[in-house]
Amino acid sequence: MNFFRPFLLTLVSATTLTATACDGPARTTSTATAPTAPVAAITPTATVAAAPDSAGPVAVAAETPVTAAASAPAAAVKPAARAKAVAVTPVASAVSASPVVAPTAAAPAAAFSHAAFDKLLKKYVNSQGRVNYKGFKSEEKAFNDYLAQLSKNPPTAADSKAEQMAFWINAYNAYTIRLILDNYPLKSIKDIGEPWKKVFFSIGGEKMSLDNIEHGILRKKFNDPRIHFALVCASISCPPLRPEAYSAARLSAQLDDQARDFLNNPGKNKLTASSAQLSSYFDWYKDDWNQNGQSVVKWVNKYAKTKIDSNTKISFMDYNWNLNEQ
Repeated sequence: MNFFRPFLLTLVSATTLTATACDGPARTTSTATAPTAPVAAITPTATVAAAPDSAGPVAVAAETPVTAAASAPAAAVKPAARAKAVAVTPVASAVSASPVVAPTAAAPAAAFSHAAFDKLLKKYVNSQGRVNYKGFKSEEKAFNDYLAQLSKNPPTAADSKAEQMAFWINAYNAYTIRLILDNYPLKSIKDIGEPWKKVFFSIGGEKMSLDNIEHGILRKKFNDPRIHFALVCASISCPPLRPEAYSAARLSAQLDDQARDFLNNPGKNKLTASSAQLSSYFDWYKDDWNQNGQSVVKWVNKYAKTKIDSNTKISFMDYNWNLNEQ
């Protein structure tokens, strides 16, 4: 044993221990020289380099001390193997997840389109407001498809006043045409027998008549007498049927245009400075014309080229119920 001791001390003193960091080349540690104590006391410690800050916390493996047995021969005493830091995938501070998308408000429903009706009106109504009922009958499927959509899509309180009014005016005129086609040919809508009280269609699941639209909805809810210039009862003395559908965007202008056309048409109203033969509309609906500080005279003067006053003698023309056919 005494023979090997000098050799063993020489071997340990010449040995250099190194540890490899995970982020660079091996680093050389200080040389450990064996003391006079037994070899078993020599316990080198591995050096572990920390990961870069940007990589987050790194788990470091525990290093087991390396101890050489005292009784082992010198050849068995070896420097501890170079320790390596365990490469650990950086752990995010928060669990990665799919981005949370805030719920978005539902887009407002698009306004009901009267484009199909508009197309038919342009084809089968002339500039005098007369109707080609045979033409409508030739495209009955397209017309019925429009009515089916109309029936399923009533306006709601969320719709603007103009959208609601346009819908109901178009509905009244469209279902009047449908009623004529159902009974065509005929000379007058009055040949049907109480046509305005006849319940023959539904809108929004509610069975309705033309009177329901005119008196129960348009007159009652919207308080705009100009509707009387737009609702067409399929007769010669009615206002002319407009060769286009009513739309919310242009409703007020369309109603004003209807009023001008109706009051300046000598077949509907005959005006002079001293006398006025007015449509029976101004008699039947006088309560509508006289509300809100208005009067028949004021309404006439708003749209007629020939003006009248309180001294003008007013009478009402006989109503021509013949069909407004071309």
